Amino acid sequence: MPKILLVEDNEMNRDMLSRRLVRGGYEVIIAEDGARGVAIATSDRPDLILMDMSLPVIDGWEATRQIKATPELRKIPIIALTAHAMATDRDKALKAGCDDYDTKPIELQRLLGKIETLLAATGQWRS
Repeated sequence: MPKILLVEDNEMNRDMLSRRLVRGGYEVIIAEDGARGVAIATSDRPDLILMDMSLPVIDGWEATRQIKATPELRKIPIIALTAHAMATDRDKALKAGCDDYDTKPIELQRLLGKIETLLAATGQWRS
């Protein structure tokens, strides 16, 4: 069962998305801020990270940079989740090291497709 780290500070978003991912067959671990996200990524080594960009303590941009700068974590795919839908926000997320980008509100089927594509690329996808 692929393990997904969900880094999201909004409790309602976190609960809704984590329940849907668990129903979809994923193990979900949760961090409420960017610093905790980096710590959990380091200790738990998830197969994929869903990273909110507007986070307390350290934001998602910086958390992504820290994760991608760590050699043993560099290959973990990260999908940026943000309410910012401008093209420049997508570019900023990719430049920070995110492997993909999705906007809020989350459209679950689209996000699941992105998750499955990235997990398949790392050999973690479970068809």
